[in-house]
Formats: sequence, structure tokens, C-alpha cells
Amino acid sequence: MYSELFNILPPERIRINEPMKKHSSFKIGGPVDIMVLPESIEEIQRILHYCRKQDIPCFVFGLGSNLLVRDKGIRGLAIKVGNNLKNISICNDTIFAEAGVRLAELSQAAADYSLSGLEFAEGIPGSLGGAVVMNAGAYGGEMKDVLKEVRAITPAGKLSSFKPEEMKLSYRGSIFQEEELIVVSALMQLKKERAEDIRARMQDFAKRRRQKQPLEYPSAGSTFRRPAGFFVGPMIEGMGLKGLKVGGAEVSRKHAGFIINSGNATASEVLELIAIVKAKAKEQYGIELETEIKVIGEE
Repeated sequence: MYSELFNILPPERIRINEPMKKHSSFKIGGPVDIMVLPESIEEIQRILHYCRKQDIPCFVFGLGSNLLVRDKGIRGLAIKVGNNLKNISICNDTIFAEAGVRLAELSQAAADYSLSGLEFAEGIPGSLGGAVVMNAGAYGGEMKDVLKEVRAITPAGKLSSFKPEEMKLSYRGSIFQEEELIVVSALMQLKKERAEDIRARMQDFAKRRRQKQPLEYPSAGSTFRRPAGFFVGPMIEGMGLKGLKVGGAEVSRKHAGFIINSGNATASEVLELIAIVKAKAKEQYGIELETEIKVIGEE
């Protein structure tokens, strides 16, 4: 069934029954039938063509920092972009980068060239592609502020370019998410500033993250989207759920907006804990909490 893939990629970039827990910041998840590690846009297009021809379900992800994979894993094929498409080029006050670049690495590169605008991304663990799709943000900054052009592949395999007015960027949303487009690169417009001022802000953000977020445990970042008029962490803490555990899944004692893997948690335990928090929020506040993390895999 998969023999044709070896005409597209070398064997060392094709993995059979690959455990997704090795590719998720949550350290949770069953195996994917096959994982491929493309290193170019053309390879991604050829893989998509192959999947359409063979009618194989296809899932694309970056570094798995916003992902909860169910315990039975993923049927079909997964394309891992993170750590593979990772070229960066800087010209004057613009940065071009491929989607697999780590966001934290990108913010450091900007600082090296005295370019301001990506300081907020200093401690965000995901890839540029995932950050564009989710319009990632923190500490008053977001991807929306710097994006000048994005290139993405449609489900049909066509490479298209998007200007800011076409991206539909909103709180944790974009056209790339709505239409299941595969982001492959982005051009960002930054501002020249003194490198020491940029690094001072990055160090301040890093310190605040260490103090407030449970970085010592595997997680997928903030578990829930912020509902209008509320901050999720204090809301969950106010419901008395801080520290609540289901197996190895736990509402963080450091920041209740995070569900952490405190030790060999399963996806089903995380999902049960999410359901408890959502039910309590509905009962106490009349709010339907939405998850910010993406849940995938066989139920």
C-alpha cells in the first residue's frame, strides 16, 4: 500500500507505526500508521497527490505543541512539517521563514538582527506554521501584527499566496484553519530597534513564563480558549478544580488554565478531565468552554 511513498521520499524519512507521543509536547498518543518527513514544498505536494489517489486520510502537523492524540493513534498518514522545512532569510526589516522553523528560534534570529515584533514568541514552543494557523499570541503581541504574506498548499495540492486582508486572522483563528490549508512559509514585517531593548523584553517574558506556567511538565499549552469577559486560569481556580487529577492528567497547581501530564497520562484521562472542567464551567458560569488544543485520532 505504501510502496509508492519510497519513490517520493528516502526510507529514513518514512516511519511506520510511529508513536505520536514522541512527536507531541504532551508526550501522549498512540501510533500513526505512517509518518512522513518532507523537506520541500514539492515533496508535500507529491505526498498529498499520493494520498488523494490512494484515498488515504492525511493529517498535517508542525511540532505537536498544541496537540492531543487519542490513545488508539491516527489511521492513515501524518505529514510532519516541524523541524523539516526550516530555512530562514533576513533582508533589511523583513524575515522570510519556512513553516517548520521553531517560533522561539525565529524570535531569537530577529533579535540577532535588531528586529522587533516577535518578542512575544520567545517562549512559545510550536512551529511558525502552527503559529500562523492559530494566530498565536502572548503578552500583547500576535502573529497578526507581523504577517505580510503567507504561502499555503490547498487540500488539492495547489500552492497559493495570501495577503493579510485574505488571512481572516482573529483570536486563535485564521483562514488556514477554516479551509485546512497547509502553511509552508511566511514573510514577516518587523521594525528596527536596539538589540538590547529587544532582548530585555524577551528576558522579561521568559521570566514571567517560568514563574506562571508549568513548564516543568508536558502539556499542550493553554487548554481552553478565553471566553469573553473571563480569564480561564482564575475561573477554573475559582471553581475549586486546581490540582484535580484523573490518572496522570492534572489541572496544574501553578496555572489552572493548563492541563498537564503529571506522569504517564493517557489521552482518555486528559479528555475526562477536560469534560469535568467544561461541565463545572457550564453549571457555575453558564459558559461553554472551548478547547484551544486540537484533539485528533481514532476514538
